[in-house]
Amino acid sequence: MNRRGEATRQRLLDAAEKLFAAKGFHGVTVRAIAKDADADPALVAYYFGGKRELFDAVLMRRADILNQIRVAELDACEADAGPGGPSVEKIIKAFTHPMLERSANGGPGWKNYFALVAQITNSPEWGGAVMTKYFDPIATRFLNAIKKTKPDWRDEDIYWSYHFLSGALVLTFAETGRIDNLSGGLCRSSDIASVHERLPKFIAAGFERLQRAD
Repeated sequence: MNRRGEATRQRLLDAAEKLFAAKGFHGVTVRAIAKDADADPALVAYYFGGKRELFDAVLMRRADILNQIRVAELDACEADAGPGGPSVEKIIKAFTHPMLERSANGGPGWKNYFALVAQITNSPEWGGAVMTKYFDPIATRFLNAIKKTKPDWRDEDIYWSYHFLSGALVLTFAETGRIDNLSGGLCRSSDIASVHERLPKFIAAGFERLQRAD
């Protein structure tokens, strides 16, 4: 593909990412995506095959980047730990930091991407299949790191704890503004730095509490 063709392909991906995040898969037409990208609608079929294939390409583009970074941070977390392995909080921080950092500082493209991921995760139509395809391998890597450092922990409660972590991340990425209203402006849903400061501590405490006998 020449440079001009690749530039057009990236514009289509950017436009699709933005529109899918705002309106969902079914709320967006190929024509609308092409118009936003200043491209001929026929080019969607030429470069991707169709709307569903374009949707998959949008998800894959940043998932590949994100998962490579998260694996690297988890590897570094384990390599830097002592004989007892890293703490659960440090494992969670290594897992969430790449996402939160890019949500805060990665620009509108990453914002759109995480808004789309939040939307998909909450959708019965897409959540199971799409998240399994693109994110289960890194989730399994993360969960195995916890099991390795906490071999006596119950698997069932580890998986439930991860489920609750996923919910917290989805709400964070949605940036609904509810916490702004609830706190009278004391907290802001767009304040990702405050989330990063608090979330690993909060979630790690939940992981550990579920493992304790009542």
